[in-house]
Amino acid sequence: MAARFMACDAAESTFVFLDRGPEGGAESFLLRLLARGSCCHLSGGQADANHQIRGASMADIYDALVIGGGPGGLTGALYLARFRRRVRVVDDGCSRATRIPRSHNMPGYPHGVPGSKLVAAIRKQAESYGAELSVGRVERLERVAPGFAAVLADGTRLSARTVLLATGVSDVEPDLPHLVEAVRTGALRYCPVCDGYEIIDKAVGVLAASEAGIREALYLRNFTARLHVFRVSHDFRIEEHSDRLAEAGIWWAPEPVDSLRLWDAEVRIRHGAAETSCDSVYSALGTRIHAELSMGADTDEAGYLLTDRHQKTSIDGLYAAGDVAQGLNQISVAAGGAAIAAAAIHLALAPGWRK
Repeated sequence: MAARFMACDAAESTFVFLDRGPEGGAESFLLRLLARGSCCHLSGGQADANHQIRGASMADIYDALVIGGGPGGLTGALYLARFRRRVRVVDDGCSRATRIPRSHNMPGYPHGVPGSKLVAAIRKQAESYGAELSVGRVERLERVAPGFAAVLADGTRLSARTVLLATGVSDVEPDLPHLVEAVRTGALRYCPVCDGYEIIDKAVGVLAASEAGIREALYLRNFTARLHVFRVSHDFRIEEHSDRLAEAGIWWAPEPVDSLRLWDAEVRIRHGAAETSCDSVYSALGTRIHAELSMGADTDEAGYLLTDRHQKTSIDGLYAAGDVAQGLNQISVAAGGAAIAAAAIHLALAPGWRK
């Protein structure tokens, strides 16, 4: 019985049902979507007994398995492929970077670059050197000789001597209708490090659920004096931070947010009997760190994976790079960490001398 998949092309807002035949039609189709920067969601039914992604037998072991196909994971795969290591990338198709409308602090792009375009370019580059790229979701990692076995959602097992986790984080999203459009236009933002420059002297709101929202507002004060802080519930006692906000000249609403709506490229925030309009709103509601596959590796208090200076976790052979191991959430940081990890993995593996 052939496996049945549902693919979503976020670029065109279409859903396609696919049967994975012997030529791997579903996987090929999804890889084409990823190559052009689309964000894809993959879900599937029961795979047949013969469904094996190429090179997945236990006798055919990868030097490295990279889990996550964002800028960090793909950079790691690029370096490993150029080190002539056999590397496989498994990606669920929804890198957080693909949601960036245009990144302006990536070196080499004076006019900025859309996140989806950047990811697609690194994918193409890694693949050109022999990195094997595939769409799928790793459900769990197991310790097996001589390294690890990854079990995918469709039952496929991949074996690798080392693993690089580049699974990243996802944003806790506010309850804002037309959220995708708000992100695309810059009305809703998540990263003041990335785009604080773009909101200079604009009216900006910060959605806060904890003291982290206060710190974000104070950080943004360097870019604009027209700042407003809104708490999303009564549970957050914003009054306790009123002196810090007043000292910085930041206004805050005593009532919690009742509703958010996108209107004429602005976000209108209803709080109590009042409504405030902002050019941009930053969601400071936090992130979910995707360290579920870390096999119990050490983390810090926030949940980020702890690594040494070579990006190695507390588990031998398991490395981590990018947002899952760093709180800064920057593409350049993810790429740099992945390059360090790839170099360390290459040296840790047995020499790959060829005749």
